[in-house]
Amino acid sequence: MRRRALLRAGSLSAAALAAPGIAAGRARVAPMQDGDAYEPLARLPIDNAAEVVVGDGGETAYVAATTGFVTVDVSDPGEPEILAEERRLSFDDASANELLDLEVDGDRMVVAGPANPSADTFFHGFAVYDVSDPSEPELLDTYETGAHIHNCYLEGDYCYIVGNGQEANPLVIYDVADGIEEVGRWSLLEREPDWGDVYWLARYLHDVYVQEGIAYLSHWDAGTYLVDVSDPAEPEFISRVQQESLEEQLDREAESGNNGQVGLPGNDHYAAVDETGDLLAVGREAWATGSGEPDRPGGIDLYDVSDPAEPTHRATIDAPRAVNEQYRGGLWTTAHNFELRNGRLYSAWYQGGVKIHDVSDPAAPEEIASWRDPAEAGFWTARVLEPEDEDAETFVATSTPLIPNSPTTGALYTFPIEAGEQADPPSLTDPEDLEFDVQTPTEDNETNESTTGGPSGPSADGTGNGTSTDGTNSSNATDDTADESDDSIPGFTAGLGLAGGAGAVALEWLRRRDDDRD
Repeated sequence: MRRRALLRAGSLSAAALAAPGIAAGRARVAPMQDGDAYEPLARLPIDNAAEVVVGDGGETAYVAATTGFVTVDVSDPGEPEILAEERRLSFDDASANELLDLEVDGDRMVVAGPANPSADTFFHGFAVYDVSDPSEPELLDTYETGAHIHNCYLEGDYCYIVGNGQEANPLVIYDVADGIEEVGRWSLLEREPDWGDVYWLARYLHDVYVQEGIAYLSHWDAGTYLVDVSDPAEPEFISRVQQESLEEQLDREAESGNNGQVGLPGNDHYAAVDETGDLLAVGREAWATGSGEPDRPGGIDLYDVSDPAEPTHRATIDAPRAVNEQYRGGLWTTAHNFELRNGRLYSAWYQGGVKIHDVSDPAAPEEIASWRDPAEAGFWTARVLEPEDEDAETFVATSTPLIPNSPTTGALYTFPIEAGEQADPPSLTDPEDLEFDVQTPTEDNETNESTTGGPSGPSADGTGNGTSTDGTNSSNATDDTADESDDSIPGFTAGLGLAGGAGAVALEWLRRRDDDRD
């Protein structure tokens, strides 16, 4: 049994962390195993952590935390401290749930949710905060969209919201400079109406990234779209990158009888460009299904978009392999969120760890540092603390407990930006070297997962398979505030929404439910 690189002693209680307004104190500093080993600078426990973004000054990190958010002083990366902790938020007399994404620009922050379809009793929309004093965030305004919001992006006076549903799956643009007003929207169905013949989750608008008037829209199996939003009232299509055509997608659905896919190809989950706008990275969140090739976790593709109208593929960075690569396997190594800065890619691979790649030559990316602890850390994202500084020294990464059947915990990590190798990294392919039980997948299990629309959290009887409101992993999470009406979706209403893992659990449950009804 491997001794964990990060000592567990001295952590704060979950109750203390969950209490609103209680600062969590200093982080536990991770001891280096030897002078040359690549290791975290520090680890700060944060219950139910999901996305993290960094303020403009590089001294504050903002962490989405399912029912609220946490602000963290990272001015000393070796000793991060919680500044404010807002939990169990309510807007317009409705409780907030599944707040898995937030964005900050200047003194303004947007928090959006729920990430997945939830009961009507929960707040569906986004809230705008003044974070000029990160230790005392001030609510400015709220806006109800009436639909779930998986992700958002804030740039200047505009907030870009993914407006999903079973119809147009549009990008919706709001002016949030003085109040909140919708000013524009764009849908792939307006340009290519035949995509309406595809199952709605296969063309789901999962995420949006905006830079210099271009929005990068991750539309799952429909590909990643580049859209000109320099005039927010009149968005215009520029180009897209895509692994499968519409015809191939329809053929695959017809042949397999499986509308929702958790496996490759496709699964455009997150996209972002570097500071020049010339290099685009597209992450594909996918798992092994036992059906077709490629049958493995999704990686990150690099594209030259110096001419946005003519994207050119340069290279693919593959995901780490694992002993069990299935959705329910409890060992996720697929790509999740990342950042491109100054010729480097900072990426999160859940239990596959965090990585730094030199991508100064996009055709030949080179891994220069990595670190993982799959028994405790399931990394959601990686962000540079000083994104405007060519000599940036630190990046932050959040670990989430929201991975089904895994022991990962919520935390914010800080890492040095330097080349190096982790001392004695735990194996992802040898069960005896892991500190938790991971079953070797069987052919029968693979077949079952591929024919049921992918491994999903909640089952048909309404039980969950994921994480409860206190951040602990459970097979049947419950919450006394859950809506038990016929209109609610079993397994992830109220606190059960936290069983959504990376947000895909709930979506995959929808896929399976709808497939079973066909």
